[in-house]
Amino acid sequence: MVEKLKIGYRIVGTIKDVKGHCNAGHKKGDKLELSGHNTGGLCGFFYHDIFPFIIMLQFGGGFPAEWVEDQDIVELECMDKMNAVKIELRRIKDED
Repeated sequence: MVEKLKIGYRIVGTIKDVKGHCNAGHKKGDKLELSGHNTGGLCGFFYHDIFPFIIMLQFGGGFPAEWVEDQDIVELECMDKMNAVKIELRRIKDED
């Protein structure tokens, strides 16, 4: 079995809302481990869209301070606006 890569910070995605029906089966409250090497089971289309934000958080990047309240959290919505899924990406810093 291949060992999990531990590069950068751990990123946890939490599904915050689903408007309509998600064809990939994501439900409010689902938690996913995400990284540049791990889709965590997230819909491929959604993962493709949020990949730059995952990488930014994983490797310590952020937005200008005046744009966001918390540099460790980003909320994003999938491209299917009729069945929009909202995800919160959270950078986890307090682990060894």
